[in-house]
Amino acid sequence: MEKRGSRGLLVVVEGVDGAGKSSVLRHLADCCKGLRDGLVLSREPTDGPHGRRLRESAVTGRLALETELELFLNDRRQHVEGLIEPALERGALVLLDRYYFSTAAYQGARGADPDAVLLANEAFAPEPDLVLLLDCAPVVTLERIRLRGGGADAFERIESLEAVRRIFLGIQRPFIRVVDAAREPGEVARECVELLEELLVAKGGFSLKSDR
Repeated sequence: MEKRGSRGLLVVVEGVDGAGKSSVLRHLADCCKGLRDGLVLSREPTDGPHGRRLRESAVTGRLALETELELFLNDRRQHVEGLIEPALERGALVLLDRYYFSTAAYQGARGADPDAVLLANEAFAPEPDLVLLLDCAPVVTLERIRLRGGGADAFERIESLEAVRRIFLGIQRPFIRVVDAAREPGEVARECVELLEELLVAKGGFSLKSDR
């Protein structure tokens, strides 16, 4: 599989916990293993010092809203400077599990202004080429988490997730594609691969079909 030797592409998978992001990302990565200029997988919050503090707070107790926002911004700046931007510069396809849309949605559900959060992040964070927003009712996603043996942490309470979902669906950007994630996982993954393929064909003139 060939890929043009220019700036890479940034693809983000978003949605409330339990929507199926991990499964979709595995399918996307499997389909893109042959990209000549490379494939980079990452997530937010990262495993850096700011990201670790955020992940710990999901279990030990939420931080103050202002503190959370500051940590997310600092974590993302390091992520952009240390991984995302260098990967895009060398022409790689970057697949992200969450990005600044999650910050707008989750911290927006706590009282932050989602539009202000988006603007603050868009001042320094590269705009994605594609956002796959996996949409599913929180009552379904929390049941999925329960069935796989996970407990709802501080970020996953149903009332909060319903507000998060509303904010996600209210974000209007031309690169966002809403995917019905209430369906069977394989069907959801196939649609996401098709949407990624449309982007790759439009941007680089090649297809993933020969690899599936």
